[in-house]
Amino acid sequence: MRVLFTANYGEEKFNKLRELGYEVFYYPENRIENNEEVNSVDVLVTYDPFKRLDISQMENLKYIQLTSIGVDQLPKEEIAKRNIKIANNKGGYSIPIGEWIVLYILQIYKNSKKLFKQQQDKTWKMDMSIDEIYGKKIGFIGTGTIALEAAKRLKTFGVEMWGLNTEGTNKKYLDKCFSRDEIDEVLKNCDVIVCTMPATSETIGMMNKEKFDLMKENSVFINVGRGNVVNEQDLIDSISKFRGVALDVFENEPLDKENKLWEFENVIITPHNSWASSRNDERTFNTVYNNLKHYLLDNKPLDNIVDISKGY
Repeated sequence: MRVLFTANYGEEKFNKLRELGYEVFYYPENRIENNEEVNSVDVLVTYDPFKRLDISQMENLKYIQLTSIGVDQLPKEEIAKRNIKIANNKGGYSIPIGEWIVLYILQIYKNSKKLFKQQQDKTWKMDMSIDEIYGKKIGFIGTGTIALEAAKRLKTFGVEMWGLNTEGTNKKYLDKCFSRDEIDEVLKNCDVIVCTMPATSETIGMMNKEKFDLMKENSVFINVGRGNVVNEQDLIDSISKFRGVALDVFENEPLDKENKLWEFENVIITPHNSWASSRNDERTFNTVYNNLKHYLLDNKPLDNIVDISKGY
């Protein structure tokens, strides 16, 4: 069984896979192209080589293990036509992203951006508009592993937490959960809305003017899911109602220098790196190793299987 990696995890880790019985190949993602060796592999472990790599030429390919959570980059038609198995890295970045969510909720309520500017200007001026998050109601639009890692950490702050998912299924750490049809109830009642949704035909553009109008005055909006889940122009038009907005994902990346979001005092922008952590490679390889072991030896279902028709 041949497996191709587009990231180098080192010979020690690759040797662990060879001990399972795999032939392991490595081609850097930014230089990979179809050739005889690449086209011969059975399994591809990768992030996003698909602008350079044509999987229709990889006739033996039966399984793609993504090192990302999102699947937007996949050539979905070819995958569906050949019934190629897809697994993602669900949970692999949830801890750092969960910490990012906590950080920026606190920064917004503690006015850190404003106070940092005062420090740069050498201005000593007390700010009595600072608030606490104790007693606030936080709503998660999407209750996957990212939301739950954030909720686990926020629990100690004495907040109430609501979640929204397809069926309203109860989740650990969340006080209440609502079905997708009840989104308006969540938006109207929460002080903070955290969007962690993937991009699907049902979610693209779902956070629009109608939804922002339902949210409380002086509320907080955070997006770490997918940029195109938010109608960016509608967010810009609604920006004055928010105490603060923190965004790590955008409709178009990198964010254009002319985009108005850069200009607002109540907006915090980070360049799609909420997932960054020194521990990511170890977590990712553990997920990859376990799935490759399941695939070749254990005859067990793969973890984090993706339904390509749903997009998650």
